[in-house]
Amino acid sequence: MSSADSTETDDVPTKETALETARRQLKRAAGHLDVDPGVIERLRHPNQVHRVSVPLERDDGTTTVYTGYRAQHDSVRGPYKGGLRYHLDVTEDECIGLSMWMTWKCAVMDIPFGGGKGGIVVDPKDLSEEERERLTRRFAEELRPFIGPTKDIPAPDMGTDAQAMAWFMDAYSMQEGETQAGVVTGKPPVVGGSEGRDTAPGRSVAIIAREAIDYLGWDIEDTTVAVQGFGSVGAPAARLLDDYGATVVAVSDVNGAIYDPEGLDTWDVPTHEEEPEAVMKHDVPQKLSNEELLELDVDVLIPAAIGNVLTAENAHDVQAKLIVEGANGPTTSAADAIFEERGIPVIPDILANAGGVTVSYFEWLQDLNHRAWSLERVHEELETEMLRAWEAVRDEVDERDVTWRDAAYIVALQRVAAAHEHRGLWP
Repeated sequence: MSSADSTETDDVPTKETALETARRQLKRAAGHLDVDPGVIERLRHPNQVHRVSVPLERDDGTTTVYTGYRAQHDSVRGPYKGGLRYHLDVTEDECIGLSMWMTWKCAVMDIPFGGGKGGIVVDPKDLSEEERERLTRRFAEELRPFIGPTKDIPAPDMGTDAQAMAWFMDAYSMQEGETQAGVVTGKPPVVGGSEGRDTAPGRSVAIIAREAIDYLGWDIEDTTVAVQGFGSVGAPAARLLDDYGATVVAVSDVNGAIYDPEGLDTWDVPTHEEEPEAVMKHDVPQKLSNEELLELDVDVLIPAAIGNVLTAENAHDVQAKLIVEGANGPTTSAADAIFEERGIPVIPDILANAGGVTVSYFEWLQDLNHRAWSLERVHEELETEMLRAWEAVRDEVDERDVTWRDAAYIVALQRVAAAHEHRGLWP
C-alpha cells in the first residue's frame, strides 16, 4: 500500500459508533477523489431521521411503548433501501451509520437505490409471536408516511425475518387500500418475495471470497476457511465455498465454535434456522469459543455474525491471510488499520454481503412487473452483478494501490457524487 493510505493509522480510535466509522470511511475515500467538498459535506448527514413511539398491547393486557427509528441517508440514485432490526442496541446514530453504509453498498452494486436503515429498541426474544406481529404492524403504521415502493423500501435485518416483512407489507397495504408488495423486500415468495433472497448475502460472500482467492493466486481446493456465525449469512457462504472445493474447518453460533482441521461437512451441520443453537451439538474433534475461532490459523476468515468483533484488542492475533466480511461492520477502524499494516487484505461488507440488497432489487423489480423469476435466474443474475462489482473494485485496487475497503468506497463515492453533481442542489 502507498504511504498515503496509512497516514491515519496512529489516529484511529479504538472504539467508534457506526456513524463515526461511516464518516471516517467517507473522509478517507474522498481523499482519493476530486469531489466537490459540498457534496461530501451533504453525504456526512442523513436526509431525514424519523423517531416514532410504537405502543404494544402485551399478551397480559399491559401496554409497553417502544422507540423506533428510520434513518434515510441519501436518495439521489433512487428510493431509500435498508433493513429493519429488532435489537436492544438500536440507536439513532447506529441507524444513521448503517444507512450510510447502505448508500455505498447500493452504489458499489450500481443499483438504483439509496441508503436507509431502521429498527425498534426491543429484545425480540422477549416477545411472543403474537406480540411480534402486533408490534410489526403498528411499526408499519407509524412509518407509513415516510415509506413506499418508490420512496423507502425496508427489508429484514437482525431480529426480523420474512414473516415480519409479510406482516409489514400487509399492514401498509391495508391502509393504502391495495396490495403494495413492493413496499418491502425479503418477503416469503408466496406473497411477492423472491426465490433466493434468504441466502443471497451468504451466496455473495462466497462468490467474492472465491474471486479473492483466485486473485491472490491460491488454489481454492488448498484453501482453509473459518466462518464465525452459521446463520443466514455464514451458513450459505460456508456451504457454497464447500461446494467450490474449499475446506471449511470451523463454524460457530452464539454458544461457540466447532473445529476440525480436516474439514467439516457443512451440509451436515444444522444452520441456526434449521435448528437454533445446534452447532455445538455436532460431533467434532475440537470445540472453541467464538473469540478463538477468529484467531485460527486459516487462509480465509469470514466474520458473519455481528459487528465489531475484529478490534484493536485481537487484530494482532488474527492469523488468517484474507478476511471477507459477511456481517455488517465486523471490523473496527482500529483493527482495519492494523490489518493494513500487517498486509492482510480485508474485503469489505459493502461488497461482499451485497447479494442481499441486490436480490432485494430483483424482488422489487419482480413486484413492480408482477412476474416472478426462477431460482436459477436469480442465481445467474446475482453472479453477474457480483462479478461486475468485483471487477470495478479490483480495478481501483490495481490502479490506485489502495485497500479493498478504500477501493469499494471510491467506486461508490464516484457514483453517488456524480449523481449529486448532475442533479445539483435544490435552492
